[in-house]
Amino acid sequence: MVYQAGVDRSQYLTSSDVIDWQHPAVLARARQLARGVTDEQEIVRACFRFVRDEIRHSGDYKLNPVTCKASEVLEHGTGFCYAKSHLLAAVLRANGIPAGLCYQRLTITPGQPPLSLHGLNGVYLQKFGWYRLDARGNKPGVNAQFTPPLEKLAFALVHADEADLPEVWAEPLPQIIQVLASSATFQEVSAHLPDVELITLKREGQN
Repeated sequence: MVYQAGVDRSQYLTSSDVIDWQHPAVLARARQLARGVTDEQEIVRACFRFVRDEIRHSGDYKLNPVTCKASEVLEHGTGFCYAKSHLLAAVLRANGIPAGLCYQRLTITPGQPPLSLHGLNGVYLQKFGWYRLDARGNKPGVNAQFTPPLEKLAFALVHADEADLPEVWAEPLPQIIQVLASSATFQEVSAHLPDVELITLKREGQN
C-alpha cells in the first residue's frame, strides 16, 4: 500500500466532517472499546469486531436510512461498506491509531461485470506498518478477520478487471460521498454503486 500522495501520517488521525471521531457518541464508544486495554493490536481488534459484527451492512440486511458520517453509522447501527469503513476509521483515530480508507474494484455479481468500488480500511500498526482490514460484515462465503501481518479480507480478486487500489486515503473518495449523500434508500445506493476508471500507467522506459 502507499499513502495518499502528499498526505502526512498525522492526517490519518484528524477528525473531519465524515470521519467525525470528536462527535461525543463516537468518542464515547471508542473509549469504551479500549477500556482496560493497552495493547495496540487488541484495541484495533476490538474496534474492528465492533464495526464488523454489531453494525449491520445496509445491503445485506436491507436497512435504511442511508448513512455516511461515522456518527450516523453509530447512531443507526447500519451502513454500506463505505460507511462502516468511516466508522472504523473514526473509532481507531479516536484511540490515537492512524487509520484511513482503502478501496477495491470488484464485480457486483461475483465474477461478472459491471464493477464497483468496495470500501475497507488501512490501519498503521507500529509492529507491521500499514495493514488492511475489512469490517463490511461476515456472511456465508465472506469471512474477514484481523490476523496481522496476514490479511484476511472479505473478497479476493477473481475477475481480470478487478483490482486492489493501493492507496490509503485520509478522506473518502468524492464518488463515495456523492452516492451516499444523494440516495434516500438502500435500494438507490445498490442501484448506483460508485466506481472509478482505472488508468494503467506504463512504467518508465517501457513502450
